[in-house]
Amino acid sequence: MKDTRDDEIEIDLLQLFWVMKRRLWIMILAVVVGAAAAMLYTTTLMEPVYTSSTMIYILNKTNNITSLSDLQLGTQLTKDYKVLVTSRPVLEQVTRNLGLDMSYQQLNGKITVNNPADTRILTISARDTNPETARAIADEMASVSVARIAEIMDSVPPKIVEEGNLPTAPSSPNVRKNTVLGGLAAGIAAAGVIILLYLMNDSIRNAGDIERYLDLNTLGQIPEFEENEKRKRKKSKWGRRAVE
Repeated sequence: MKDTRDDEIEIDLLQLFWVMKRRLWIMILAVVVGAAAAMLYTTTLMEPVYTSSTMIYILNKTNNITSLSDLQLGTQLTKDYKVLVTSRPVLEQVTRNLGLDMSYQQLNGKITVNNPADTRILTISARDTNPETARAIADEMASVSVARIAEIMDSVPPKIVEEGNLPTAPSSPNVRKNTVLGGLAAGIAAAGVIILLYLMNDSIRNAGDIERYLDLNTLGQIPEFEENEKRKRKKSKWGRRAVE
């Protein structure tokens, strides 16, 4: 005997599809409103942040590469230098030198240190709401770091390859990205509410629901169009009298 549960699931999914199609305008409206709200919030309430970057070259003339092991040692030293750049003494020294009103933990949150693949170059990026401050922090981080590295490693200080740039455009927030995410989130939320309301609605709406949920056959239906026709006739009659 064929199990009818699969058919019931298919019918439910089909009904859900038509419900979603009829409420498509709600989801489109939610996407538009969510995107507009996200864009408005990003452009008016979120403070722009600027990023300035500087680079230091850590392979100095005392690191003579004569073999593969020397090259691997240079790569390992790059990782060590990366840790030293964001060490507490370096951050505290930068804070004192620039007179920043923040702790070294707060300054650390503004700093990003990257090592491009297959290089012995460290890129130090500083973020701040003031572009001048972002450049000053990046330059001072590089200056203090090379002195600290030379002191710890007892070697010639690394070379500063590139000084910090003065950013002319904010690096964040990303208005386009936030707008898309806001619209997408609103659309998904609207679809979720529509599906939830559909699943929670257990009322009997037509003869098919009676057969599906109550397993009963309908003997007949009471038409509703007659009453509507009477109302239309009355309205048209009053309309003709008003014209006369």
